[in-house]
Amino acid sequence: MKIKGTTVRVSIVQVGLVIALTLILIAYVFLTGDYRSLLWAVPVLVMLLAIPIALNYMSQSQYNDLIPYYEAEAVSVRVATIRPNDIGKIVRVEGVVERVLFKSLNRPQYLVADKSGEMSVKMFTTPKEDVKKGDVVEILGQVIKRYVVVGDPVINAVLIRKKTNKKT
Repeated sequence: MKIKGTTVRVSIVQVGLVIALTLILIAYVFLTGDYRSLLWAVPVLVMLLAIPIALNYMSQSQYNDLIPYYEAEAVSVRVATIRPNDIGKIVRVEGVVERVLFKSLNRPQYLVADKSGEMSVKMFTTPKEDVKKGDVVEILGQVIKRYVVVGDPVINAVLIRKKTNKKT
């Protein structure tokens, strides 16, 4: 779904939750005959979809606003050169996606490798492009600690886009 040119996606978990609760509501109303419960239950079901859509739209909008800044400030680096003292540094990394996790939750995590090594890349919103295992990508992001205050460095991606090999 697009809202003001921004692609918004709802995770499969949220859709599954709304479907399950809708089935429970239908069974409850059918078995008890309590149609008045629909007055509050239907708006709640709508909100269970509307709130995640709104939050995804807001995070997508914020990431879109950050992209020009990150493109201007990013330093191109190799994965192996990223160290714990680089926390907070804005980087550009190019590599191949070796693994994709949590895509269905709209919080994908990628394992990206270049010739020097591999690193985890987290994204806290849905990427613009559908990135799969084996894709060659460019990542713009900030180096952060894996677990907020501890852990090895990972990249918090603001943008992950597929690289196209243009033959001239």
